[in-house]
Amino acid sequence: MVMSFQPFNVIEPWVFETITPSQFITFTMPNPLNHRRLLHALVIRVAVLDSPIATADDEVPLIAAMIVPNHRETDWNFCTESGHLQLLYDSHNVSRLILIGNNPPPNPEPSIYIRPQVTGPLEKQRLENELKPLLMALHPKVSFHRRLPETIILTYEDDVVYRVTIAKFVGPIVGEFVVEDVELEGNRDRSKMLRRRLRFKRMPNLIQSQVPLIPVISDDEATTHVDLESLRKIVNAKFDVDTSVLVHPYLPPMVAGLFLIASHLNERIQQGFTPRALCLGIGGGVLLSFMKTQLGFDVVGVEADKVVLTAATKHFGFNKSGSIRFIVGDAIEVIQNFPSQKIKGDSDGLKVNNDVLDAKFDVVMVDLDSNEAQNGISAPPPEFVKKPVFKAARSLLDDRGVLIINVVPLNELFYTTLVKDLKDTFYTVYGIDVGNQGNFVVVATVSPTSSNDHDNDFLKKLTSVIPGTYKDTIVEL
Repeated sequence: MVMSFQPFNVIEPWVFETITPSQFITFTMPNPLNHRRLLHALVIRVAVLDSPIATADDEVPLIAAMIVPNHRETDWNFCTESGHLQLLYDSHNVSRLILIGNNPPPNPEPSIYIRPQVTGPLEKQRLENELKPLLMALHPKVSFHRRLPETIILTYEDDVVYRVTIAKFVGPIVGEFVVEDVELEGNRDRSKMLRRRLRFKRMPNLIQSQVPLIPVISDDEATTHVDLESLRKIVNAKFDVDTSVLVHPYLPPMVAGLFLIASHLNERIQQGFTPRALCLGIGGGVLLSFMKTQLGFDVVGVEADKVVLTAATKHFGFNKSGSIRFIVGDAIEVIQNFPSQKIKGDSDGLKVNNDVLDAKFDVVMVDLDSNEAQNGISAPPPEFVKKPVFKAARSLLDDRGVLIINVVPLNELFYTTLVKDLKDTFYTVYGIDVGNQGNFVVVATVSPTSSNDHDNDFLKKLTSVIPGTYKDTIVEL
């Protein structure tokens, strides 16, 4: 049987002739390929996304293609515009990204993923050769001015071996999001790396929160060496989370910022005070739980979406004791109007307390990311990087307090502006390179720091939960 090469939904050929910034077109078509393992469906889905950044008139655009990994067609990374956009941003200088995969069912939802067997190089090469006619048809005219263009074939790789969606939510602020249990590539000792993760549809490539996942079953041996898929089949098996350790790459450096005021915090504790932390952005509540249980802080959190708080409580062990207070609201508005803010809760079993918060904080931690997928993964949101916002945060700090910000800069100007405005507002600004795709932690102090390691019980506690080597990575900016 000869299959027609006509698209199911009519697409005029001229729409692909030029690069149009932010143009996003998807269509389905009968599968014209002979390959029946990677692209096995009778119908394939093709998505074409042009970069939001315009290409210069005299520049030959870079065109890249990616085959959607088998069994991940319903993953938000590969079936939403925001997911495609993040993939494009991860592919530096690409002007047009083409994704080709098996057509997912209507209204796709993330469910269970099991990593398929690795495709051999000969099989991959054969598939790429079969895709060439389709890829050539999706190149802009300018690509053919000098010679027949070559499409860069990208490969998507991550460390997920198995993933299952355990809960789905829709928040009024963040939109759709899921809680997932995943198994990551194990170590040589065969121990399994199990995690619980929080992921938003608006930024599907970004893991918002993750914690170690602990199986609770009768056979202790199985908790170490049995894979997640098998564990889920064990009768009466349950899963708990471990909030005593930080596995997200940027969280240990954020806590390491406390090394700069360890002497101050130790003095406060010796005087009978409990150190106080304000955390802007709760997510799964991992950082707040750690600050409370491991370092003994009195913690107040701010989260814009109360449904996220519900998910954190039900699935991430957040606020089991009810001792972490929180405010539901926009972080910038909260800190700018803090003297009049009151702690809030809701009817889902979260803590309700109407005490006015009027005491100063020893640390304000900022873990906020941009709401706009078209900007790429960035933190904090651009509207936070303003002198009035920094001044509002400074006004909430003790005279020897610190502001600690997780930073994923949009570009160099974003980072330099953030550092400059912090220097104009605070006494000294420090940086820690997280070493995770341009991720930094920036620490701003209200006053000069002092070091007194002698009989510093807080420093000993901090070093017991955060490697002391982080102290050596803190540099003045």
